[in-house]
Amino acid sequence: MKILSPEHWKDYELIDTGGLEKLERFGPYILARPEPQAVWRKAMPESDWERLAHAWYRRLKGSDPALNESFEKGEWIRLKKIPDQWIIGYNYKKMNLRFRLGLTSSGHVGVFPEQAVNWEYIHDFISGRKNDGMKVLNLFAYTGGASVAARAAGADVVHVDSVKPTISWAREIMELSSLDGIRWVVEDALKFVTREARRGNKYNGIILDPPAYGRGPEGEKWVLQNLIDEMVHCCSEILAAGDCFFIFSLYSMGFSSLIAENLVASHFSHQYSPEGGELYVSDRQSRKLPLGTFLRFCHPSS
Repeated sequence: MKILSPEHWKDYELIDTGGLEKLERFGPYILARPEPQAVWRKAMPESDWERLAHAWYRRLKGSDPALNESFEKGEWIRLKKIPDQWIIGYNYKKMNLRFRLGLTSSGHVGVFPEQAVNWEYIHDFISGRKNDGMKVLNLFAYTGGASVAARAAGADVVHVDSVKPTISWAREIMELSSLDGIRWVVEDALKFVTREARRGNKYNGIILDPPAYGRGPEGEKWVLQNLIDEMVHCCSEILAAGDCFFIFSLYSMGFSSLIAENLVASHFSHQYSPEGGELYVSDRQSRKLPLGTFLRFCHPSS
């Protein structure tokens, strides 16, 4: 098992963690946000968090009977002057990405920094291939960090997400990164891969980053534990047999990296040698904040 943390991320820093919260710097702005896995004590006093933070996201508990899930709503409390939107960069080799961030009602800001290790994996794999026309599929693609990484390396990219405003956000990030040509698909991800499998379409790379719960554009209900086996099976049917890669991330608390390992072993050829483990970011005290599990493989292995 490997544990992976981003290294080339000058515009991001995890400052402190604890008390079910995290204090992060995104470019020039510092944000305090909930973090359910930070169950230890904060290293810095609360007064330092309040002194440093430009904005603090406070949660209010609630529930959504339609999804039969518990969740927490909240709001941003601005402690200093901070714009609604701003831009940060991420540079790796010849990849120069630009992300437009924002204070959303959910507490997200538009990027998951721990995924940078997978952007580098994608970029290195595609850049190392001599053949043209690699096709990459990004499922549950959100604002498209993996999509722009693949496109920057020269792949033809299909970006699938069920939320139209999120795809508009991803398109903005593509343009800020001086890229073009990504195909945008507003659709339920499982419906999309089922249809692609039926049509016999193939992809050289698939990025699968599913949420625990979600809704498709026509009200389709996504519940991870009920549908992930079918989703991985469909992915196995549309992944090209030759030059290919597969990246699978899981964020749900309680989901071991062994779950992804068993799913992939059940549906993919045993010729692949996947690596898996935890994604994390270290704070200034070198404490590792776990931020989901991953499993990935490429063929031929590099």
